[in-house]
Amino acid sequence: MTTRANPPLRLGTRRSPLALAQAEEARGRLLAAHPGLSVELVPVTASGDKVLDRPLAEIGGKALWTKELDHWLLSGEIDLAVHSAKDVETLRPADIALAAVLPREDVADVLVGAASIADLPAGARIGTSAPRRAAQLLHHRPDCRVVGIRGNVATRLAKLAAGEADATLLARAGLNRLGQGELGVPLDPAHWLPAPGQGAIAIECRANDPRTQALLAAIDDAPSHAALLAERALLAALGGNCHSAVAVLTRAEGTNLHLTAALFSPDGAERIDGEARVAPGDVAALNAFAASLLARATPAITHHFNGAA
Repeated sequence: MTTRANPPLRLGTRRSPLALAQAEEARGRLLAAHPGLSVELVPVTASGDKVLDRPLAEIGGKALWTKELDHWLLSGEIDLAVHSAKDVETLRPADIALAAVLPREDVADVLVGAASIADLPAGARIGTSAPRRAAQLLHHRPDCRVVGIRGNVATRLAKLAAGEADATLLARAGLNRLGQGELGVPLDPAHWLPAPGQGAIAIECRANDPRTQALLAAIDDAPSHAALLAERALLAALGGNCHSAVAVLTRAEGTNLHLTAALFSPDGAERIDGEARVAPGDVAALNAFAASLLARATPAITHHFNGAA
């Protein structure tokens, strides 16, 4: 596909080191797929990167990661935006299309500060602001205490080194993309379930921009895209929001997808698990799976699944 006569693509990204690494990956894949294409990175400081002393759910939720890029995209200042898929709110503007998902990285969490969850000392302080990580930790180790830590990887590691927590949890995908894949101890995702969308890079563009959609189609990874859409559809059906402790692992089984999901109460005391095998795009089956999980959940869980965000 020849693109020399076309204007450069303006690729919007947050300014954090991980976001820039993900943007560079997207840019590299686009350039490899379309010789002659020019792609310009356009960094923006997201609201979620400015306020680090409070949990995300208290200051506006996942929209704090996307609203600036959404504005730039819809106003025509950029042509596409690159996101960590797990940071993108479940309900998106109709004028924005999820045009591509890059090949998914490792979905595991990494424990930094101890050899395993079992090896954490009694009463250990675990730094995280993610409801899923906090609830899952407390489910396994109710004796531990969760302390809020937000910020990029370097910020969280610095807070750990400063003694603000005894251990913390990070996404292995992010560490791999930052060249720090040797850090910490990976937790088996079959037993420590990841967040919906973890490890996936989502690329959005305007829904009425066929040129950019065609360019992105060449770098879209169909299996990763199908798995991400299934996890997002499940989250939407659950009514999950920034306070919801929900985890899901998706694996390919032939042409179908096998989802293992868990819902937690915030304190980790209550947990509901379930499994489903669905065909890609079968939203009705995912709605039924969500309904079956919620039907078995206690009020301590369902109270936190009352509206998508």
